[in-house]
Amino acid sequence: MTDFDYHQAFSRNIGWVTVEEQEMLRHKKVAIAGMGGVGGSHLIVLARLGIGQFHIADLDVFELPNFNRQYGAAMSTINAPKAATMAKTIRDINPEIEITNFDHGVTLDNLDQFLEGVDIYVDSLDIFALEIRRAVFARCYAKGIPTITAAPMGMGTAFLVFMPGKMSFEEYFCLDGYAFEDQIIKFVIGVSPTVQQRHYLVDRRSVNFLKKKVPSTAMGIEIAAGVACTNVLKILLGRGEVVCAPHGLHFDAYRNRLIKSWRPFGNRNPLQQFMFWYVKRLLSQNASS
Repeated sequence: MTDFDYHQAFSRNIGWVTVEEQEMLRHKKVAIAGMGGVGGSHLIVLARLGIGQFHIADLDVFELPNFNRQYGAAMSTINAPKAATMAKTIRDINPEIEITNFDHGVTLDNLDQFLEGVDIYVDSLDIFALEIRRAVFARCYAKGIPTITAAPMGMGTAFLVFMPGKMSFEEYFCLDGYAFEDQIIKFVIGVSPTVQQRHYLVDRRSVNFLKKKVPSTAMGIEIAAGVACTNVLKILLGRGEVVCAPHGLHFDAYRNRLIKSWRPFGNRNPLQQFMFWYVKRLLSQNASS
C-alpha cells in the first residue's frame, strides 16, 4: 500500500505555483455552501489544488435528477447525504485534509461558525436559495471575506467576485422590494448581464422560476468550476488580476464567446433594467404558451 505524501501528491501543481505557494494553499481554509451542481465540482478542483481545510454545507441527498451534472451523484450514492459523500471523496484525494461538515446546511444560527477562520467563500447554493445566499454574502462582507459566485449558464459560465471594501452583493443585485420570482430574474441577469445562453435554449418551457425549475448541463458546471477555482487561487496567493463587481466575465463555449461586462450601479443600471423587462416578458410568454 502506498503511503500518502502531500508534496508528491500535488507535485504536478508546481510550475503553475511555486513550492512556497503550494505550502500556502495547504494551510488555507475555503468555505463552500452547496455540494450538488457546481459545489461538488468546486470542492474536487480545490482539493486537487491542495487546499488543506474546508467548511462544507448541504442538507440534501443525491437523487436521479442530479445525475446529469452533480459530481457525487451515482447509483451507489442515491439517497446518500451530499455533504458526507463529498467529504469522503476528497478525503480519498487527501487523507490529511481537514473538513468541517455542516450537514444541516447553512443557517442564520450556524453562519458565524461556518465562516470562522475562512479565507474565501465560494458560493454554490441553489439558485433559488436567495434568502440564505444574501445572508452569507452580507456576513462575508462584514467579516472582510472575499466571495465568488460562478454560475453555470447553459454551456458556459458567468462569474462575479465581491472583494472586501469594494461593491457588495446587495449594492450590485438590488433585490429589496421585489417578489421572489423577480428576485430570481434579477439574480440571473446580475450574474449574467448579457444572458447569452438564451440564444440556444431550445425549449423555453424548461425554465420556470415559480416551480423552481431550470435546465442545466455538466459542461456549464465544469467550466464554472475551472473559472471559480482559478480565481480562488489568485485571491489566496495574492497574484494575478481579479475582476471584481461591477465588472464580470461570461464565457460561453457553445457560442465561442467571451464577454466582459461592466454594470455601474449593478441592477440599477439602465441596461440591466431593460434586460429585467426583457427576460420577464420572455418568461411570461413561456408561461402562457
